[in-house]
Amino acid sequence: MNGPDAMATLFGQRRSHLGVAGTERSGLLREADGGVLFLDDVDELNANMQSVLLHAIETGRFYPLGSDHEISSRFHLIAGANRDLRSLTASGQFRPDLLARLNTWSFTLPALRHRTEDMDANLRHELDRCERNLGTYVGFNSDARAQYLDFAKDPATQWPGNFRDFSGSIRRLCTLAPRGRITRAMVTTEIERLQADWKSAQSNDDFKLVAGLIGDAVSEVDPFDLVQLAHVIRTCRTSASLSAAGRALFAVSRSKRKTQNDADRLRKYLGKFGLEWEAI
Repeated sequence: MNGPDAMATLFGQRRSHLGVAGTERSGLLREADGGVLFLDDVDELNANMQSVLLHAIETGRFYPLGSDHEISSRFHLIAGANRDLRSLTASGQFRPDLLARLNTWSFTLPALRHRTEDMDANLRHELDRCERNLGTYVGFNSDARAQYLDFAKDPATQWPGNFRDFSGSIRRLCTLAPRGRITRAMVTTEIERLQADWKSAQSNDDFKLVAGLIGDAVSEVDPFDLVQLAHVIRTCRTSASLSAAGRALFAVSRSKRKTQNDADRLRKYLGKFGLEWEAI
């Protein structure tokens, strides 16, 4: 959520800003005056938008795009983020003063893969929603339903897109269901599709992450090592120290060693790829 269009969506826009009729917007902050605004993906805001948002939170005033006059708006803000804002602050990608303002109260919502007890209820909810949207009832055959829920609850099923992945999957099944029934064959095809999509996306993400640190040398890293190294990098970036990252990465093997110098083990592993903790 960045760029002029995002600025206009949040802070509003005067028609004179672009000189085109019909482009005036009130903006979400103004519409939230006296109420509550939920701002999702706040971790995606660029530096300029973070600055303007911080000013609006602290003063209740802001300039719409193309306006010479400030607008007043008092609102409660609830912000959602997919990434750890503390880690982004440490790497200079998020303003620490904005984090302090947002962090008065904080709640961590477990990922979908950690809420398997909700899968049955989520499935019923999505089927009901599809019925409303499609105008017809769609249901699972009993064996297909059991197969899908076994897959959905399997610890190996990561659901990287969380509820969006789950919702999209059920919507596809309902849309394609012949005579309003989802069969076991359809579930098998959907599972294969999800796994292929996730594997492709993860492979690209891993490559970009590692390449961002070691450059062209990434072409010399074996596919197996690429996956492992990407996981190590992500763990390092969400850990407070080298030792903390080592404890997380060597949680099982460390209990079988006489000496438990996790930091040294991790430092040596990173060194194999020419990396240092500080660089990550």
